[in-house]
Amino acid sequence: MADVASTPAATADPAAAGMSLGHGPVSRPNMTAVGTIVWLGSEIMFFAGLFAMYFTIRAVSPDLWAERTSMLNFPFALTNTSILVISSIWCQLGVFKAEARKPSRSGKLWQIGSWGMREWFVLTYIFGAIFVAGQVWEYAELIREGVTLASDGYGSVFYMTTGFHGLHVTGGLLAFLLIIGRSFTAKRYTHAQETGAIVVSYYWHFVDVVWIALFLTIYVVK
Repeated sequence: MADVASTPAATADPAAAGMSLGHGPVSRPNMTAVGTIVWLGSEIMFFAGLFAMYFTIRAVSPDLWAERTSMLNFPFALTNTSILVISSIWCQLGVFKAEARKPSRSGKLWQIGSWGMREWFVLTYIFGAIFVAGQVWEYAELIREGVTLASDGYGSVFYMTTGFHGLHVTGGLLAFLLIIGRSFTAKRYTHAQETGAIVVSYYWHFVDVVWIALFLTIYVVK
């Protein structure tokens, strides 16, 4: 009987056969997720410019800052910030359901344990809309006290930094509507829908982190 070790299958060199030892299969990264991350990187640079503008104008107008920051409603801003942070938690719970391929609830609406992606994203949308409404109310109060976009340097940077963030939050709300709408109209749940839910969550977590930085800068480090 021929020795098994002398057979071609046993003596073949894995490296010569083009195989790699100790590595699993190579998979291509999701281009949608990669593109979203790259785009968010550019958004970081945009907000970095706004922060630089804020600190520069504050450095040359310390007396103005001392006067204007006393008009800010810190308890209200803290509450509004908490609403946005909590919405990010609801968003991530929706992502977990999307990854589990559960687009909608499997039980009654009050049975939270049976919720799917759609229900958590609707809750995220509601909290995000409350945040934007709160920001609009705060603007109205400050305008009533004479702090406008054209009133002085503080008003300009306050409305520009928070306003651009508010526009980003509004864009995220529109994205949630798109994902929620697709969950109603699609005949079956696809990988594309799952990817859409995940990249929207990237964006929402991003605007959440940016707002925390803005809140600390504007309302805490006065």
